[in-house]
Amino acid sequence: MIQPSLLILAAGMGSRYGGLKQISRFGPSGETIIEYSIFDAVRAGFDKVVIVLRKSFADEFMKTVISRALKKVNISFVYQELENLPEGYVAPPDRVKPWGTGHAILMAENEINTPFVVINADDFYGTDSYRVIFDFLSRPQTGNVVEEYCLVDYLLKNTLSRSGSVARGICQVDKNGYLTEIIEHKNIFESGNVYYSIMPDKSKVVLTGHEHVSMNMMGFLPSFFLHLKRFFTDFLQQHVNNPAAEFYLPEALNRVIHEGLARVRVLPTDARWFGVTYADDRTMVSDNLRDLVIKGMYPRNLWDQT
Repeated sequence: MIQPSLLILAAGMGSRYGGLKQISRFGPSGETIIEYSIFDAVRAGFDKVVIVLRKSFADEFMKTVISRALKKVNISFVYQELENLPEGYVAPPDRVKPWGTGHAILMAENEINTPFVVINADDFYGTDSYRVIFDFLSRPQTGNVVEEYCLVDYLLKNTLSRSGSVARGICQVDKNGYLTEIIEHKNIFESGNVYYSIMPDKSKVVLTGHEHVSMNMMGFLPSFFLHLKRFFTDFLQQHVNNPAAEFYLPEALNRVIHEGLARVRVLPTDARWFGVTYADDRTMVSDNLRDLVIKGMYPRNLWDQT
């Protein structure tokens, strides 16, 4: 069996949340969301975890989040910094934001040589999602015309925040279950049981809530690093001096599909997703985790009972 790795993107700045979501404690025994992700990954069969951080909060993160989990799984760390650019490029002096999720993945190239799963640090994906994506990536891809990556999708209505609008990538899927495109919607919200997306031209699009969306739980083969490097260089040629531009993972995946570099299988799951976008989401996340503990899906203290 091929042994996939788990790559956790934890270098974000949490501007709408108002702090570092990566080190916020939500579980009944003070666990972070990342700890639940690692716990679920270990149960699914993962034995290696790579976490992308910023050096500015690495020490606090390791002390708060990882000290207990280190005893259960092999965890390594890489750093996403503004100056980590291809030769010939320099970050502009007014750049503050990270370069985006696509850039974050590139930071792990030297740590990963197996199939790997990417997740966001502030999203709870549910036990079944890890099992589904682990099983897919563990199978040898013999006889495929092109390589196959994968993506776990969720229903839009189950991924919104009561505290404000969210950005979601709506998946377009063909009849064979392969992704054809991710369409980014930057401003989705619910009002009176109706779902809306405000488009860049300020027009309002009505959605059903049953659209399938990507929450950035994706599976790749090591070849993806080669594609990402080329895409990121192209991105920098156009946007290196734009302090707000970010190199996003869904955009890179769209390009993989459109250039015929790989196919992307969409994996259905019954797992329950929830996440943290705003500070007001904190209570919802804590309540959901408490309910899962009460139902016996997780021990009250993740690491003392494993």
